[in-house]
Amino acid sequence: MPKDDSVYVGHMLDTARRAVRLADGKQRADFLADEKLRLALARLVQVVGEAARRVSEAYCSTTPSIPWKAIVGMRNKLVHDYMGVDEEMVWDTVTSELPDLIERLTRLGA
Repeated sequence: MPKDDSVYVGHMLDTARRAVRLADGKQRADFLADEKLRLALARLVQVVGEAARRVSEAYCSTTPSIPWKAIVGMRNKLVHDYMGVDEEMVWDTVTSELPDLIERLTRLGA
């Protein structure tokens, strides 16, 4: 993997782990009641998507187990449609999608 791709994939992994750690032990109600947690998790999900956006198409094509378009799409939603962000979707992404992404990236040797 080219150096830049490894940096971005590693950043995705590190940031996804941070988001999952922040949510650990919390329930959806905790998330919805805590503005700082909502903002932090949305930002971390955005960063995961930004790093994914910078991974080369060549690398993405060799790793179809990673849902690159969906990850970047979530980033785009958070950045460009910030007033229409569904906070429940952010919570579900952090608690359901990111643990799987962490596992997949880890298997790739990120």
